[in-house]
Amino acid sequence: MTELVLGPLLRHVNEDSATVWVETDGPCTVRVLGAEAPTFEAGGRHYALVVITGLEPATSTAYQVRLDDEVAWPPPDYTRPAPRIRTLSEEDGRFRIVFGSCRKPREMPSLGYDALVAYARRMAVLDEAEWPESLLLLGDQVYADETTEQMRAWLRTKRDTSEPPGNEMADFEEYARLYHEAWHDDWLRWLLSTVPTSMIFDDHDVRDDWNTSETWRHQMARLDWWPQRIQGALASYWIYQHIGNLSPAELADDPMFRQVTKSGEDNLPALREFARQADAEADGKKGARWSYRRDFGPVRLLVIDTRAGRLLHDGHRSMVDEDEFAWIEHNAEGEYDHLLIGTSLPWLLPRSLAQLQSANERACERPGWRGRIAEWVRQTGDLEHWSAFRTSFDRLSDLISRTGRGERGPASISVLSGDVHHAYIAKAGYTPEVPAAINQLTCSPLHNTVPWFMRLVFRLGWWRSAEKVADALARRAGVPPLPLHWTRTSGPHFGNAIATIDVDGRTAVAFLEQSGEAGLTRLPLVRLTER
Repeated sequence: MTELVLGPLLRHVNEDSATVWVETDGPCTVRVLGAEAPTFEAGGRHYALVVITGLEPATSTAYQVRLDDEVAWPPPDYTRPAPRIRTLSEEDGRFRIVFGSCRKPREMPSLGYDALVAYARRMAVLDEAEWPESLLLLGDQVYADETTEQMRAWLRTKRDTSEPPGNEMADFEEYARLYHEAWHDDWLRWLLSTVPTSMIFDDHDVRDDWNTSETWRHQMARLDWWPQRIQGALASYWIYQHIGNLSPAELADDPMFRQVTKSGEDNLPALREFARQADAEADGKKGARWSYRRDFGPVRLLVIDTRAGRLLHDGHRSMVDEDEFAWIEHNAEGEYDHLLIGTSLPWLLPRSLAQLQSANERACERPGWRGRIAEWVRQTGDLEHWSAFRTSFDRLSDLISRTGRGERGPASISVLSGDVHHAYIAKAGYTPEVPAAINQLTCSPLHNTVPWFMRLVFRLGWWRSAEKVADALARRAGVPPLPLHWTRTSGPHFGNAIATIDVDGRTAVAFLEQSGEAGLTRLPLVRLTER
């Protein structure tokens, strides 16, 4: 009998459709609520994304996963609430999304209490009306370069880890094992089967400093093991994370999805070629678009890839290529009450840190030893956020300003981010004033930590005296004036945490919750629609 290896993961849900993802230990037909999909093969592993249509809006339906004709999930002795599909309402203006980033496996207790698991435990005893409509994971779902002892032991049975890449991931097979380690936890498995989940990668899904600069790309290209690594990373990301972000209509139009689901053969060679092209830069473009859009009634979620889509060639630096930025700007248009922009890297850092990153970008352009030292500082200090791509920072800032000034503009625009292993909320403003309230919400980590000295850096980063020094350094480096101003309204907070945004019509509030021995502790509420 074919068995379930991983999943089910409930991914895209709207008013009348849903997708459910699974990994199985053999070929079969996967059935959910009368819909079915044959598995497709990659690297000897088997996957399916079942597209369920014809659902009624604003309904909640328990479901089972059948492999061929046998019920594979939930198991007979399942003690948690049945996994369910809750479709969106066409009329209700209420919506709840939770988000966070940077989660190492629960088997690492030294990192404290897992905020995502703590959320699942609490959610299981709440009334279904209190459950969120969406979960957004903003990067570092897996750590391919910082592996657990259990993963290292398994790698030693497979290859000689004294040879590069050592205890890091080397290929697709190892990435598949890494995803299983990250998602096999019983509580997490229940949460992901019940709450529609959207995802985007960050650097550790591939490797620390991934695409931080053109120099970094040249350094990695000289390593003989890198091509197999990056191809395994992006091929596995496409299967485990990306396809679930897409709507049924987008899946039907996706050439790679059509190919793998109809080929009848092992698709890993085709996926590796797809990944090779996705990583390459040609004629100022990247070979794939990982950014995507989701609409939830009064809320639009626009998720921007800030890693794979970077253009880094001939001294040019951009977060995404011109075509993708145009796509982002086009998809910010429309009528909705709240715009959420998901980007793994914060748009608004503490101002002093933002200015230093912009100054470093200018310093890296200098010839000779000065530029080499600045590049070393960039890679060592992870100076690679939006402000380190200042042209892209300004373009995103302009997009947010234009959107907030629209004739039927949103009540709020909030940028949701992770990466920096602490949490904070900041409010932004422009001159002249933008009618929409603008916020930066950063929540990281779900399950990780940050060194003590970085805690000090992040606290000092908000000091006014530090801002003055950084502003002076930025002016001296030739950095143009900032196009907006911002102040923190909550934080910085350290420790494992998860963030919630509650929308009710044209109003929206947010709060952070930190995990501890007693569960989750809520921090003060912030009204996102107040300027």
